[in-house]
Amino acid sequence: MRLALGLSYCGTAYQGWQSQPSGQTVQDRLEHALAEFATQPVPTLCAGRTDAGVHALMQVVHFDAPVARAPFSWVRGVNRFLPPDIAVQWACPVADAFHARGSALARRYAYVLLQSPVRPSLESGRAGWCFQPLDGAAMQAAANHLLGEHDFSSFRAAACQAHSPVKRLTRAQVARRGAYWRFDFEANAFLHHMIRNIMGCLVAVGQGLYPPDWLPQVLAARSRAVAAPTFAADGLYFLGPVYDPAWGLPERTAAYDWLP
Repeated sequence: MRLALGLSYCGTAYQGWQSQPSGQTVQDRLEHALAEFATQPVPTLCAGRTDAGVHALMQVVHFDAPVARAPFSWVRGVNRFLPPDIAVQWACPVADAFHARGSALARRYAYVLLQSPVRPSLESGRAGWCFQPLDGAAMQAAANHLLGEHDFSSFRAAACQAHSPVKRLTRAQVARRGAYWRFDFEANAFLHHMIRNIMGCLVAVGQGLYPPDWLPQVLAARSRAVAAPTFAADGLYFLGPVYDPAWGLPERTAAYDWLP
């Protein structure tokens, strides 16, 4: 039976999602917990690989279950073997044709940024930081230039393994709540470090270093050298993939109500 799991985690202590020889990744911890629960190895595939320090509200993975258990047993049983900063939120049987990555229609991220003269404390590792005032209208105007289908080479990390730099960004929204800014992004797919590189540019615009119409110039250059430095991973959250409702999977977890 193929199963899909919804997973939330704080990525601060991990070297990203994808398995590494160190074993200090979210995938390594999840597959260890699955193996303990199922008493045999259980390889997994995820909807979107996250970098070191990046968090997830609803990462989705799938695997072919080697043993028969009720869906909620997979939640409670696997969580028993996971560290406190990783938790399975739900488990759902899916058709064999389902693929956590291949079946995703889009992916969603949010970036939380603290604007304050004092560095984060309670939010350390969970929010980016800018000590200078930011212009929200300018950042939104800049973000609007990125909507649509573009070659995002200027926002692509050198180590990116994507076959094409052309992606379709359907949402780039900037909002403020007190001292915190939240940036929401949705696209059919994202390049390696794409959002963090976009964030570097938006913050530069927000600080008045560049006008909003600098973003089209960065896009057109198709060169990482012309964009701002990569922003910190701390405030980046993978909200999860978007699937066809026909798959019958949950669209959110409780963590959505926690994030500002």
